[in-house]
Amino acid sequence: MKNNNVFFWSLVVALGGFLFGFDTAVISGAEQAIQKLWGLDSVKHGFTISVALIGTVFGAMFGGIPSDKLGRRQTLIWIAVLYFVSALGAAVTSNWVLFMVFRFLGGLGVGASSVTAPLYISEIAPAAKRGQMVAMFQFNIVFGILIAYLSNYLLAGTGQNDWRWMLGVQAVPAAAFFGLLFLVPESPRWLIGQGRVEEGRAVLHRIDSTSADELVTTILTTNTDDQTKGGASLLAPQYRMPVLLAVLFAVFNQVSGINAIIYYAPRIFKETGLGAESALLSSAGLGLINLIFTLLARQIIDHFGRRKLMFVGSVGLIITLALVSWAYATHSFQAFGGMLVPGLLFVYIAFFAFSQGAVIWVFISEIFPNSVRAKGQALGSSTHWVMAALISFAFVPLSEKMGGALTFGLFSAMMVLQLLFVWRLMPETKGTSLEQMDKTLVLH
Repeated sequence: MKNNNVFFWSLVVALGGFLFGFDTAVISGAEQAIQKLWGLDSVKHGFTISVALIGTVFGAMFGGIPSDKLGRRQTLIWIAVLYFVSALGAAVTSNWVLFMVFRFLGGLGVGASSVTAPLYISEIAPAAKRGQMVAMFQFNIVFGILIAYLSNYLLAGTGQNDWRWMLGVQAVPAAAFFGLLFLVPESPRWLIGQGRVEEGRAVLHRIDSTSADELVTTILTTNTDDQTKGGASLLAPQYRMPVLLAVLFAVFNQVSGINAIIYYAPRIFKETGLGAESALLSSAGLGLINLIFTLLARQIIDHFGRRKLMFVGSVGLIITLALVSWAYATHSFQAFGGMLVPGLLFVYIAFFAFSQGAVIWVFISEIFPNSVRAKGQALGSSTHWVMAALISFAFVPLSEKMGGALTFGLFSAMMVLQLLFVWRLMPETKGTSLEQMDKTLVLH
């Protein structure tokens, strides 16, 4: 197997994850300046911050369509264009409505990227290494988050318009992503599904010449069986289990509170006693912990499997969120030099990165058969982003009305339900080929 080819293609496509993470987190350094600039109340402010997530919902919901029609690679090229236009536009506009339009376009890129990039990587990676390869996408997401936090910290205080530089710098990696995609071939499974069998076979030979012909035969057989049993509709009865798993997994990912914490980390840290500069620096610390534990999970996900990581992570999330809730309830913010809540959220991020963060895009990209994989990935991603938009939009007004204790307590309770989901419903998918997964999860 020519691992170098697969690694390079996966790395390039995973740059979409870097832009995904950067775009998601960069607003945290600019959100308070934006609120002040346009005099936004809490509802308008929440909408301004979450409008990118609304775009993400639409990008995820419809991202499977161009992935199926145009191909995985061509869709990724258009995603790179969206990232570039969004970054420059949001940085230079002085109009609130136009700002939201450009952030919405960036959200479209994030949503479509969350469908297409894991989809592409899962379709080129060998079964034994698929977890590591697809988790590279998540690693790049958290790397993008870290770089956004660091960039915000370095640019903060450089001038009245420092927030514009925070948002605009994203155009540089977006341009690099666009150029590098022309060095990546189309997904062989998509090519074969389009009847371009010899083109798909040629790509598979570049991956592993010894098994390429056998895999082409297997893919063709599986595609024919899928078409016979229900076609390419997710509503077909045999796809009930993968649909249920994808939706529940995506919901639990967001009711952990992860996006609210990433978006509003500086605000949370300031509320609990840190100064503005320390709050931004602590946010960068969150990004670093996220990166380290995502890397750790990526290294072991194919050895220990997806379920074990989710068991460990669920327990850790329950405990850390409950302790943050307790800190709010007892006003224990000054403990450990004001670092109690930041410290707990550092541990929270470690458990999240080790479990949900590393597993979600791997798991959802694995559980659907070839004929509906793009649609299934779009379903899982759009569910994820609908929940992200709702929670991000509601977090500030909810925490103002209910208080931090009840808000974080609710997140902790949701993770108890996630633990039950992992225990009772979640199957192990490590080491299973995408075609074998059809026999495991699809009802025949």
